[in-house]
Amino acid sequence: MNLNAVVTAGGRVDAEFAQIIGTPVKALAHINGTTMLSRTIAALRETGIERIAVIGGQDVRDACADTVDNVLAEFPTGVENIRAALHAWDSAVPLLYATSDMPFITASAVGDFVNAAPPDTVALPLTEWPDFAARFPGSPPFGVRVGSEKIVNGGLFMIPKGAVSTIEAFALRFFDARKSLWRMAALAGPTILTRFLTGSLSVAHVESRASRVLGIPARTVRHAPPELAYDIDVLAEYTYAVEYAVEHDAR
Repeated sequence: MNLNAVVTAGGRVDAEFAQIIGTPVKALAHINGTTMLSRTIAALRETGIERIAVIGGQDVRDACADTVDNVLAEFPTGVENIRAALHAWDSAVPLLYATSDMPFITASAVGDFVNAAPPDTVALPLTEWPDFAARFPGSPPFGVRVGSEKIVNGGLFMIPKGAVSTIEAFALRFFDARKSLWRMAALAGPTILTRFLTGSLSVAHVESRASRVLGIPARTVRHAPPELAYDIDVLAEYTYAVEYAVEHDAR
């Protein structure tokens, strides 16, 4: 597969969370005997991705240096780490950007997304809420309402070859605003913000605006596998994942 990948693995958790998982590094939390970082790397390898780089500290390097092609030192801020990730490989080859907190990621799920992503397009997987709820019943709150529908975004991003310099500035601003729907909507412009506030916003509106801002096509891959949409930010999400993995014998 003519595709490189980068995995960001520097995220930290709070003191209570760290005490339970035995490390402050979220990517190194175990799910049914395997770290989330290891699961991510294995899924990417099984998909046939050419080269894999990981962004992280010494603990991350110790955990994965033998299984990836490069480990890049992390930076103090998330924005700096995003920039490092975007430049992890030569942009002459498409880049698959992956977070390291998807406990149920599989090669099949990654492959489905990669194969469905339109060529020469910045692409993001979206899972419809009914599909997510059926796969992970009783999970902690997930998803966002866009207009009349509820969706859950996945932790992968497809970046076409030669596009890094074009999307970098917007990607860094988007990362900085990612925890607030208001800020993300405002970042997209007054029309999107108005639609968001009035409940008339649709995914197609966001795609159209993103394409204009980036200068290249931006699309979502709808009905993406729910395994790409369950990520872990807080302890309740980790606790559910551990229990779910044991019950369903998830890898």
